[in-house]
Amino acid sequence: MDILKTFGPLIGSVAPTIATALGGPVAGLAVKAVSNALFGHENGTEDDIMTALANPTGDQLSALKKIDADFKVQMKSLDIDLERIAASDRDSARQMQTNTRSSIPAILATIIIGGFAAIIAMRVSGFQVSSDPMVNDLVTTLRDGVMLVLSFYFGSSHSSQNKDHLLYNSVPKE
Repeated sequence: MDILKTFGPLIGSVAPTIATALGGPVAGLAVKAVSNALFGHENGTEDDIMTALANPTGDQLSALKKIDADFKVQMKSLDIDLERIAASDRDSARQMQTNTRSSIPAILATIIIGGFAAIIAMRVSGFQVSSDPMVNDLVTTLRDGVMLVLSFYFGSSHSSQNKDHLLYNSVPKE
């Protein structure tokens, strides 16, 4: 879902329950909740939501926070445990790896971490990395890929992900 990819850190810091839901099987409910918070109705399209999140007002951020609390209560009343769903998803990926013994995850992990390490090494050594949007997208994708690789091999928890969002959002952007 483009909303989560583009605005994941923003939504994660303001509305962590909704951010978790956007990546799972109840994404439709989460999109309706975000639309309701931003526009006062559930009929906002993904493009409308992305446009609004590009420059959210203070009122919209407050509404997202309130809707997140309401959404958490709604998920609890429907007996939907988002953390359990996310943990089950990670576990099924690990079980597949255990059963198939495929070398593909290790190869992909090596490429992702190696590529990201190469970019970091270039930046540390003073090499100017192009500011082309496509290059920035590649760096962002590799950075996110490193987090996925580490989560796959070493696990992650919801509270750890919240900490990551808080740390990421507190670091000044270049």
